[in-house]
Amino acid sequence: MKYFLLAGERSGDLHGSNLIRAIQRNDPQAEFRAWGGELMQQAGATLTRHYRELAFMGLGEVLKNWRTVLGLMRQCQRDLLQFKPDAVVLIDYGGFNMRVARFAKTQGIRTFFYISPKVWAWNQRRALNIKRYVDRLFVIFPFEVEFFKKYDYQVDYVGNPLFDSIAAFVPDPAFRERYYLDEKPIIALLPGSRKQEVEMILPEMLKVIPHFPQYQFVLAGVSNLPPALYEQLLGTVQLTQVTDAAYDLLSVAHAALVTSGTATLETALLGVPQVVCYRTGFLTYEIGVRIIQVPFLSLVNLVAERAVVKELIQRELTEANLVTELHKITDQPSTRQAQLKGYAEIRQKLGTVGASEKAGALMVKYLREVAS
Repeated sequence: MKYFLLAGERSGDLHGSNLIRAIQRNDPQAEFRAWGGELMQQAGATLTRHYRELAFMGLGEVLKNWRTVLGLMRQCQRDLLQFKPDAVVLIDYGGFNMRVARFAKTQGIRTFFYISPKVWAWNQRRALNIKRYVDRLFVIFPFEVEFFKKYDYQVDYVGNPLFDSIAAFVPDPAFRERYYLDEKPIIALLPGSRKQEVEMILPEMLKVIPHFPQYQFVLAGVSNLPPALYEQLLGTVQLTQVTDAAYDLLSVAHAALVTSGTATLETALLGVPQVVCYRTGFLTYEIGVRIIQVPFLSLVNLVAERAVVKELIQRELTEANLVTELHKITDQPSTRQAQLKGYAEIRQKLGTVGASEKAGALMVKYLREVAS
């Protein structure tokens, strides 16, 4: 069978690659076409667009680039009609992917959504659109099952795919030597994978460095952003930078400053105390605070249903606040242990490995049921 996959972010590329391999194990003749990244390509998909072309953050960026976004949507529609897949598999990235789901539905193409749009966080009535346009929804958090039941929509809970990625991770034993890192404890800086968030958040992270001379700071960069961007933001700041090696960095880190998103949950599952940092455009933030319907921004706190990690959001993301909170998780054993205890609760809630395998098997099963 033929599968068209679409991931608009770096994390979606990772989860999409694992999903492709799972589908292949259940459908050896599967053919894949994708909008994604190198990982999905390496897994066996023909890549037609890279997710970096879709990386618009916030309402302001989308409005400013609306012609580009519209052009990409038309290109995606043409790709779908040309490829004629048995199913389109949409991975997270709710805004763009929901428009693709709507179009696919009108063309009679089966629609699968892997990693639900966070409709439970804001504008919950959007769940009705998912029910209308998505044939099968594969969710990764236990509470999502009950949420969609309120809309009489049965979903498949498959577990969290981050467990698969972390289980497959083998730390580089020569990581410190490779990057000339000494034995001083490490604080990892993870400012995100999109240009807009890195530009807004990394400068604030860098301000804490002079306050912690007993630590060495290491920046986790990503290859989908140009090196010149990091060079410009770092200026005269001297620190080690690694690229596409966040897991290796976290495996040796004492603490981390992390931009809100999937990375916060990855940091928790790898057992590194963290401070969550988030800042977006003024318009996006002012609209968001009026419609967001959950008490937390980070996935760590949302899953735990309590404040396990400190979130410094928008105006709270200041040098003084960052220094205070970083001191707590580096120098106060009680705070560190409280976070680690919360991490253990999260692992218990989310389960174990196998999300990609389960989702892939179910997708093949549902398609074969339709074919028969």
